[in-house]
Amino acid sequence: MVDRNLQRAQRAAGAAEDALRRATMPLRNFGFPYRAPTVPRGVEVPPEVSGLGAHYDTEWARRPLASSVRTVMVEGPVRLAARVLASPEILGTDRLADLAGLEDPPAVIFAPNHHSHLDTGLMIRSVPIAWRHKLVVAAAADYFFDKRWKAAMSALSLNAIPIDRELTGRKSSDMIKGLVDDGYSLVIYPEGGRSPDGWGQDFKGGAAYLSARTGAPVVPVFIDGTGAIFGKGMKRPKPGRTKVVFGAPLQSEDGESTRHFNSRIEAAVTVLGDEAITDFWTARQRAAAGTSPTLTGPDHTGWRRDWALAERRKLGTAGLRRRQQRRWPDLG
Repeated sequence: MVDRNLQRAQRAAGAAEDALRRATMPLRNFGFPYRAPTVPRGVEVPPEVSGLGAHYDTEWARRPLASSVRTVMVEGPVRLAARVLASPEILGTDRLADLAGLEDPPAVIFAPNHHSHLDTGLMIRSVPIAWRHKLVVAAAADYFFDKRWKAAMSALSLNAIPIDRELTGRKSSDMIKGLVDDGYSLVIYPEGGRSPDGWGQDFKGGAAYLSARTGAPVVPVFIDGTGAIFGKGMKRPKPGRTKVVFGAPLQSEDGESTRHFNSRIEAAVTVLGDEAITDFWTARQRAAAGTSPTLTGPDHTGWRRDWALAERRKLGTAGLRRRQQRRWPDLG
């Protein structure tokens, strides 16, 4: 009995499908838009834009409600996490006093080295208040914006915008120019990604190009210590001490190429890295003599680079101890 009813239902469904096909047959003969357009042979249909990656729209994250939520996060959990995990010492903000003291401080491009995911939170916490709450962060589109929930969290908590880490395209540069014109400053990592072994990487030209494109000065920054706390490949953070050293703003000179300006930015960050492990005067003396330690480390592989990195960190500890024990002359 059940099988007979099932057969009847199947026949009725088939008859209804045939009736629908016959009813729509005249419309199909009319063609588009009553039927899907045909694609000529040899023509490939472009894929639909996913709305993720470099195409993710972050404009909503700069609206008043989202900005208010982010301000609470920055001044609350972000500052607390930075203090507990990184114990940051912030140096060099006096070099930005001339810009920060203006009634309407201009937008700038902060260009730090990059060793850890902690760097962005530490930068947001360390940037002077004149720029802190109107700051966007250039984040890798293929990492932070590959899933919708990651993209939303990055945009809301960090005010991140998607950037292709290999090439700053026209669309990204136009978006950043619009943000700079609206008074937003930018954090961008010229290395393009985190250090794989604790040493730095060669700078790409993104910061230099965007500075020339927008007219915003570049502020070199060196972050020391985050790689030992939560470097690439570490499963959990290990609390430690860090330094964030700001340098004097740099501006592209008339007729200067992006490549040359990028080299000046990298050289400035190199000197700040030397300052972080020694002191201001030692770093400047070595820079003048052309003997500043490079960010990228020795041209070795394996254990020799690890050994050299350990020696550099010991030098930083010794340098701190030496500065603490130094006695300035009595000029009475």
